Amino acid sequence: MLPLRLMLWLFAVLAVVPFALLVLTSLKSQPDVLRGAFALPAYPHVENYVHAWIDGHFGVYFWNSIIVVIPVVVISLVLGILSGFAFAFLSFPFRRTAFAILTIGMMMPTEAFIIPLYYEMRYLGLINTYAAIIVPQVAMSMPFATLFLANAMRLLPREILEAALLDGARRRYILLRVILPLMMPALSTLALFLFIWTWNEFLIPLILVNDDAYRTLPLGMLFFQGRYTVNTPVLTAGAVIVISPLIVTYLIFQRKFIEGLTAGAAK
Repeated sequence: MLPLRLMLWLFAVLAVVPFALLVLTSLKSQPDVLRGAFALPAYPHVENYVHAWIDGHFGVYFWNSIIVVIPVVVISLVLGILSGFAFAFLSFPFRRTAFAILTIGMMMPTEAFIIPLYYEMRYLGLINTYAAIIVPQVAMSMPFATLFLANAMRLLPREILEAALLDGARRRYILLRVILPLMMPALSTLALFLFIWTWNEFLIPLILVNDDAYRTLPLGMLFFQGRYTVNTPVLTAGAVIVISPLIVTYLIFQRKFIEGLTAGAAK
């Protein structure tokens, strides 16, 4: 047990140290950076975050990311629940073919269709709009959401679903009142995955959005890096601003995930 614990602590240190060094660098001055990666600053230079936030237009990019992430996560979850329910419990024509197409769509990289997607969005007049980022990312999230929730629904206790059917419950009632409460751990996990993937998406905003007013945080970080390559503390402060929402959201969803698993085990 002791070697296993040491290995776990080693992995934890390897995961935390890079982020701790990033935060430490963001609180240094330029002379402090030249003294070494582990050198502590005389006092925390919080003004680096102010410069990064104002000069890098991170306020605009932050709200653009929020405007994009929330619809993508919500719409993908709703559509994933409906399509997952259909693949898990219903019989319909070409079910296996549709399932195979979803699987192929999940494995296709963004680089393979970004150019046709650009011309399609330009034909629809959606270039430089929020819809140009939201619609493709919902479509990209749907295959994984469907497969993930369909498999989770198949693992639910059959006795509960059969009891609801014997009581005369309709499909809508079974889905909303029986299945969804049991699916909260899986939904929390899927929401976390969708949030991270959408927040970190880089190629779609880069190709489909040229207007600075619609750029998201990862894309804004690219242009901010070009302007502040020399000023390392301000640059790292911008990087911390970009990844902080991911860490906060992960901690929130991790707690919900554990609570859901505990509730499910008690049932």
